[in-house]
Amino acid sequence: MTGSAMGGRKPSLPQRLWRQRTMQLFALAGVAFLLIFSYAPMTGLLMAFKDFRFEKGFSGIFTADWVGLKWIREFVMDYNFSQLLRNTIVISVLKMICTFPVPILLAIAINEVKVSPVKRVVQTVSYLPYFISWVVVSGLCIQFLSSTGVVNTAMIKLGWIAKPLNLLSGKQYFWGLAVFTGIWKEMGWWSIIFLAAITSVDQAMYEAATIDGAGRLGRIRYITFPSIAPTVTVVLILALGNLLGGGLGGSTFEQSFLLGNTANRETSEIIQTYSFRMGMSKGRYSYATSIGMLQSIISVLLVFSSNAVAKRVSGRGLF
Repeated sequence: MTGSAMGGRKPSLPQRLWRQRTMQLFALAGVAFLLIFSYAPMTGLLMAFKDFRFEKGFSGIFTADWVGLKWIREFVMDYNFSQLLRNTIVISVLKMICTFPVPILLAIAINEVKVSPVKRVVQTVSYLPYFISWVVVSGLCIQFLSSTGVVNTAMIKLGWIAKPLNLLSGKQYFWGLAVFTGIWKEMGWWSIIFLAAITSVDQAMYEAATIDGAGRLGRIRYITFPSIAPTVTVVLILALGNLLGGGLGGSTFEQSFLLGNTANRETSEIIQTYSFRMGMSKGRYSYATSIGMLQSIISVLLVFSSNAVAKRVSGRGLF
């Protein structure tokens, strides 16, 4: 029944909801998912301010004694705090600096390829690693980088080294390993976003630039880069917000947890793995929850700060 059939009156809210009942059911499913898996678990944040004991069960979250900011103070005063903070920030910053430009350059390079079959093959091969689990990636790294692996064997035969390098246990190699695996696994997936932004650019601009004598690099510099700047800004803000969790180069937690060991712990252990170890291995659930909550608060502050800076510098922001 249309508005004219009802005498020109606008349909009421119940009538509109009934007409859109199929779409509303899909929306309600999404809302239910968020409530169950995102908001309901947040009641566990109470443990960060309480002396929770596992033997008391779920009710212990509400009945345990309040301790305020005791666990956060303990974490900040922990002798491992400076090392954990250094590893978390250094790995994330290195991954941001080395990883962020790669998807942009890859997207531009793919866009410049004029042979469609080659373009599709390159794009498919580049983003397939994204769908490989970090567990599988760590297994591949162990096979390739062990003392008898392909990498050490090849370097010995080429005469570059005299004996195998401890690539997996040497603390001086972990940061480079985290950056390299992050680039390899994530660059193809993120390049899809930038490639979509590039393909939305009006082709008439490229044609006009060609007529004016602009070469390929000139078109990239004066048309492609300015056109995808808003997308780059949004991705950068989101990556900075997730700086403590890995940034653009994938999850640092999985890398540190799976490739870290007692030999390279000095450079591989980060805040997330420390929190996981305190909670799951030592049963200090309140302490681990407080660490995770502190990290989340810092991430939110980073999002707002980076968005404010981006709006001030470039006039563009996420919100």
